[in-house]
Amino acid sequence: MNTTGEVPSGANRLIHETSPYLLQHAHNPVDWYPWGGDALARARELDRLILLSIGYSACHWCHVMERESFEDPSIAALMNEHFVNIKVDREERPDIDEIYMAATVALNQGQGGWPMTVFLTPECEPVFAGTYFPPTDRFGRPGFPSLLTMIARAWKDDRASLRNQAQLLRQHLQATTRIGPRTLVSEVELRGTVEHYARVFDAQFGGFGPAPKFPPATSVSLLLRLYHRFNDEHALEMARRTLDAMALGGMYDQIGGGFARYATDRKWLVPHFEKMLYDNALLAGAYLEAHQATGSSLYRRIACETLDYVLREMTSPEGGFFSSTDADSEGQEGKFFVWRPEEIVDILGEERGRWFNTFYDITQEGNWEGVSIPNCPRPMEDVARDLGLNARELDSALDAARELVYQARVTRVPPGLDDKILTAWNGLMINALAEGYRITGLQSYLNAACRAAAFLLDTLMDEHGCLLRTYRNGKAHLAAYLEDYAYLSEALITLYEVGGDVRHLRAAERLLGVVLAQFADPDSGAFYHTAKDHERLIVRYREGSDGATPSANAVAALALARISYHLDREDLRDAARQAIEAYGQMIVQHPRAFAKSLHVVDFLLDGPVELALVGVPDSPDTKGLYRAVAAHYLPNRIQAQGDPRAPESWAGLQLLAGKTLVDGHAALYVCRNFACERPIVHPTEVSAAVGRRSQRDPGIAAGPAAAD
Repeated sequence: MNTTGEVPSGANRLIHETSPYLLQHAHNPVDWYPWGGDALARARELDRLILLSIGYSACHWCHVMERESFEDPSIAALMNEHFVNIKVDREERPDIDEIYMAATVALNQGQGGWPMTVFLTPECEPVFAGTYFPPTDRFGRPGFPSLLTMIARAWKDDRASLRNQAQLLRQHLQATTRIGPRTLVSEVELRGTVEHYARVFDAQFGGFGPAPKFPPATSVSLLLRLYHRFNDEHALEMARRTLDAMALGGMYDQIGGGFARYATDRKWLVPHFEKMLYDNALLAGAYLEAHQATGSSLYRRIACETLDYVLREMTSPEGGFFSSTDADSEGQEGKFFVWRPEEIVDILGEERGRWFNTFYDITQEGNWEGVSIPNCPRPMEDVARDLGLNARELDSALDAARELVYQARVTRVPPGLDDKILTAWNGLMINALAEGYRITGLQSYLNAACRAAAFLLDTLMDEHGCLLRTYRNGKAHLAAYLEDYAYLSEALITLYEVGGDVRHLRAAERLLGVVLAQFADPDSGAFYHTAKDHERLIVRYREGSDGATPSANAVAALALARISYHLDREDLRDAARQAIEAYGQMIVQHPRAFAKSLHVVDFLLDGPVELALVGVPDSPDTKGLYRAVAAHYLPNRIQAQGDPRAPESWAGLQLLAGKTLVDGHAALYVCRNFACERPIVHPTEVSAAVGRRSQRDPGIAAGPAAAD
């Protein structure tokens, strides 16, 4: 019971939140507060510990703990009696999540996850942390009610010990944000990175390390860069083996496109069925790059199916992109995605159903808990031969069949949708769509990217020109974080390069100005995750390594480096170098953890290939040159487009300065340090010029000396 005599009002508090995750808890008997001044003041007033529960909408075990504990009146009564209970959506508040995940990992021998359960002093210092707790004592471990009772008793009877532990842990968290002197990362470290990946590469099934396996999109992109730089075939082999295994396994939705969050097994067969926007953006980008680097039609198809899935199922009426879909439907994990062979036969008929089941491994015994997750364990040619068909005939039949199976699946109860729109994750998807247009030429991708960018810049921007983090049901709120600025800035630069609208470049320039003014540490050069005027927390967090998404510090650095060449601003390039060199010592020691930072190193070592295309955008000669360039894998490039009918829009863009049509025809200028070769007007000449310029120039210095 609530010992203050008040009626629990958690439902009334959370019902006004915009986060679907928080709204899911609005009916709990727990007296939940959202994070904020009211909750923190209440903890101080009542002299109680805070019970901080952090999760997200698509989290399977978050739902389990809610059903088992937060909906249980007796457990809720314990929580209400002894604690001030705060519920946080980690996707809306990554600042809070980062701090208390670091505490959870420190207190649990390097283990963490969600749901995250952290007990805090009224001053927000953590004293105990864990993840999922069962509702009853099991296997010699306390259940959640026992834990609540023990911690409440400790706060009453041994408060001094808890406060001492809290102080020590706070000091530990503050120490983790300190970084050493800036250190140069050179080509030597890039070359050695391949060996670091090789040590943990799963040569049989692809990926790195044991199960569970998370999709290593940023690492795959780095390996492709290393293959391009060093012609290292092993780097390419590791990338291809991983991409192939993910594309053909059950982690990829063979029916509807798009990737699940991760695979629980070594073979990439059994996913944890939630789908996250950021994974699909990053993986679409990796497959597009791999298609360029190898010419593989499989990689192009997977990338396009993934982007099409997002446009079809994850796009809001306003043009932004939703965050995620759940692992569960009808209370069962994966129910929406699995099949029995007779269900397929009912949809396709006996013969076509048999073909479909054979290729996609849908069997009576099943490959997961008595049902089948569609996957492609055998090559098309082998299956076709066994069925007495040729491969082309089977491929065509399966294309038609997938659409019918997809339409049948639409009639099922779908997983829950988290329909909030996050600026950072939308930036990742805009970038992927823009690259999708550049590489495939499909106009729908450019249209969707431009529409989403316009929505973000119009709706998730405050009156001071600063970004907001999240939007849902007509309300945008919460100050944006470094990743919001960084990911959107990178996307806007890409959108300018592929679409030619200079307004996108100017918007990126403004956002990066905020990054330098609000997020930069003038001493180290690294970027904090929160702005200078952000809510004061126990730690101002910063981190250079990658997580589920690329390091925001590294993405900000890459955006600064790219735009520095468009604007001819060495100061922005220096800021990019310093942001990477701030973590230089750690990059040298643990390169796999800093894959995105090594992207930046690769870009800065020699500088980009500079491409200036002058021509009327929709003219055949302009399109011909554009497509000829897009056929090449050029990871370190900048590209500017100038419409000769509006030269005033080029003002201040050094790469386009002085560039003209040639005898009335579109012209491509291939440059380095703004020194250009003769203009190219015939698409057939592009390959030789771009291929030559994409190779390293041994006369160019590898970068500045390390700072003291």
